[in-house]
Amino acid sequence: MKLGIEVLAAAPKAAQAWGRCALLCNQASVTQNFKSSWDLLRDLLGTRLVAFFGPQHGFHATVQDNMIETGHHNAGPFGLPVYSLYSETREPRPEMLDGVDTIIIDLQIVGCRVYTFKYTIAGCLRMAKKLGKRVVVLDRPNPLAGEAMEGRVLDLEAKSFVGEYAIPLRHGLSVAESARCFNTEIGAELEIIPMGGWNPKAYWGEHSKHWILTSPNLPTVDSVYVYPATVMLEGTNLSEGRGTGLPFQFVGAPYIKDGAQYAARVNDYYRSAGVFLRPAEFQPTSQKWAGDVCRGFQIHVLDPHHIHTFPLGLAIMKAAMDLAPQGFAWKGPGYEYDFTNLPINLILGHLKAHVHIEKNFSVKDPFWSEGLAECQKKAEALLMYPRALKPMLVE
Repeated sequence: MKLGIEVLAAAPKAAQAWGRCALLCNQASVTQNFKSSWDLLRDLLGTRLVAFFGPQHGFHATVQDNMIETGHHNAGPFGLPVYSLYSETREPRPEMLDGVDTIIIDLQIVGCRVYTFKYTIAGCLRMAKKLGKRVVVLDRPNPLAGEAMEGRVLDLEAKSFVGEYAIPLRHGLSVAESARCFNTEIGAELEIIPMGGWNPKAYWGEHSKHWILTSPNLPTVDSVYVYPATVMLEGTNLSEGRGTGLPFQFVGAPYIKDGAQYAARVNDYYRSAGVFLRPAEFQPTSQKWAGDVCRGFQIHVLDPHHIHTFPLGLAIMKAAMDLAPQGFAWKGPGYEYDFTNLPINLILGHLKAHVHIEKNFSVKDPFWSEGLAECQKKAEALLMYPRALKPMLVE
């Protein structure tokens, strides 16, 4: 497999018409031989590389939490300015693009709707459309492979910076395919440098030996594999393992009295063949329950091909409600700049989603797969790597 940045390096004439360029990237934007994209593009473009943009968590992915903004500075690689797109603005301002002809994007996504990098890309497309600029996406794989789709499609009444377009929680698209999907509405000048030899059936560990963290709390590919399930816990007072060495793999809270009982209750609702829930205790050093001992479990990845993340995440929350009804609680607003709605509803994509968990709960409820069939048809018309998307439904 060759990443888009590697395909460009092998055929640099593709960049001749791009003019002066700004690069949206972060420290995970590297080749498979660990050369940074900014170094490679500096070699390729020379002084035509004039600025950088950074997404959430900062250009070097050092900032831990949501809604912690990063600033702009003039001390980027080669002394070029770095503009933060997770600051007072979440899309480029016109003055940031003065003298720029093309925005090059080389960002690694994680395959989940709520990860904000995709909406930073969408913001670049919107501003490029407004100002008559070109956007070039150097494609990268979906680490959750390119077939499975899970979870209800976003209801646009629940639109936020963790969900701007009508896609499911787990979408099955590559970076460039996501951009094409958004651009059907935006209409910017979009050019794509596709990957070479990507197998959409392959999960990250089947084509790449190394995972470079895209943000501080996704340090391993196992955390990425279960992220669409455990990111739901950001909408609750359950710890998703932030502040430990295994974020998004540890699950628990001080009000859970027995980790084995908790794991068993989750398995009663949905038992995933792709993971094992090992009872465990952990003590976060920051974030939720910092300094307190949490009881729960560690999610061990057995086979990413068989992790059905959406019902797993729902079951984790419902089991905690059952075992500790006085302890479990939904996190209140705000979340990713929405100060009105419950975060869990923004994450799950519907403003009444929490009600479907509290009352008459079932992981088989058709509510949890609404819109998938229609979204599949629309997405398949935009795919760059031939395959059939596969909505994962609980039988």
